[in-house]
Amino acid sequence: MKIAIIGAGNIGGNLTRRLTHLGHEVRVANSRGPETLEELTTSTGAVGVDVAHVADGAEVVVVAVPEKVVPHLPDGLLAGAQPGVVVVDTGNYYPQQRDGRIAEIEEGVTESRWVAQQIGHPVVKAFNGIYAANIIDRARPEGDLERMALPVAGDDARAKDVVMALINELGFDAVDAGTLDDSWRQQPGTPVYGATTDANGVRLALAAAHHVRTEEWRAQGTARVSPA
Repeated sequence: MKIAIIGAGNIGGNLTRRLTHLGHEVRVANSRGPETLEELTTSTGAVGVDVAHVADGAEVVVVAVPEKVVPHLPDGLLAGAQPGVVVVDTGNYYPQQRDGRIAEIEEGVTESRWVAQQIGHPVVKAFNGIYAANIIDRARPEGDLERMALPVAGDDARAKDVVMALINELGFDAVDAGTLDDSWRQQPGTPVYGATTDANGVRLALAAAHHVRTEEWRAQGTARVSPA
């Protein structure tokens, strides 16, 4: 499969390593240019390209950049992608720690719904709550009792199926977490965020999530409720 990864940090970098190892054709880009990706591309066989062209020909595009960067991604980012391209959002909103205040999210729009609005294309929310190192060291074969599970939320059933199949191939079980409007259940501060549990544990954690963002995950001075 032809996969584009935007962002070569902890999550983007480790997804690049694993997906190339599995035989996928991976193109990767960051904000500093392909010449800064030589170590990653040399060790994996991925192709480093400029972010404006990373999605050209892609069947799947993984967005692995900070929320504050998303509005600054190039116009027409997906213009050269294949019809029906699946876009995966791995990001999280860290208002105090990194991103500053994003009004729409503070007012209740789920993080990945906001990302979809910014890039003008539906997204599937996945990989946002896994520690980057676990992408490498916690992969297990199907049926293994120690296999971790990851929640996946999105509005398009076909796109979710594609992402869930990739997660399975990467060595994790995938749990359908509902639509993007349900994806608040896997945002920072919820029980499933950072959890290293099996599929049943993920389902229980999703069900236990509370609508109200805790103080740590809100911009200072706000108290908003995510949509149910």
